[in-house]
Amino acid sequence: MTTLSIFDPSRPESPESVTENPERIRDLLAPHGVRFEQWPTRELPAAASQEAILSAYRDEVARLKAECGFQTADVVSLTADHPQKDALRQKFLDEHTHSEDEVRFFVRGQGLFYLHLGDRVYALLCQQNDLISVPDGTPHWFDMGPEPDFTCIRLFTNPEGWVADFTGEDIAARLPRYETLVEASG
Repeated sequence: MTTLSIFDPSRPESPESVTENPERIRDLLAPHGVRFEQWPTRELPAAASQEAILSAYRDEVARLKAECGFQTADVVSLTADHPQKDALRQKFLDEHTHSEDEVRFFVRGQGLFYLHLGDRVYALLCQQNDLISVPDGTPHWFDMGPEPDFTCIRLFTNPEGWVADFTGEDIAARLPRYETLVEASG
C-alpha cells in the first residue's frame, strides 16, 4: 500500500507520522511543489514492451507533456535477477537534486522516494498506479530495495535523461532504508 512516512532527521529511528490515505499524501506534498497522483490501472502483460506501456498510458503521458513541457518519455524496469541490481541501487541512494523535475509513474512494483523538504524527510513508498513528480532543485534520493521489482514511466525535459547533482550530505545514510520501512508498514 502507498505510504507516506515523515521523519525528523535528528530522530531518524522512527517516523513522526505515517499515512496511507492518498488524498492526505497529496495534500501533505503539494505545498512543497511535489505532485502525487494515482492513475487508473491498465491491463498489461508482465513482459509488456516499452511501446505497449507508453501506448497504454498515452493520454496521461500526453497530458503531462502538454502541461509541464516534457520532451521525452521512456520506460525503466528492474527485477531482482538483474546482475547489476546492487550497483544500480547504490547509484540512487545518496541525496541529490536535478535541474528538471523527476517524474515517475509506477506501472508495476514499488520503490521508495525520500524527499528532504525543509527540516523534515518525507519517505513515500510508491506502488503500482502512483505518479510522483519531484520539483527541480529538491533534495531527494530513491531506494529500490535489495530485491528490486518495478516498471516505471519516466518523463524528461532534458533529452539526455537522468542527470544528478549530489549534495554531499550524509542524511540518506541516517534514515531507515527500504527494507526497514517496507517491513514496518507490511
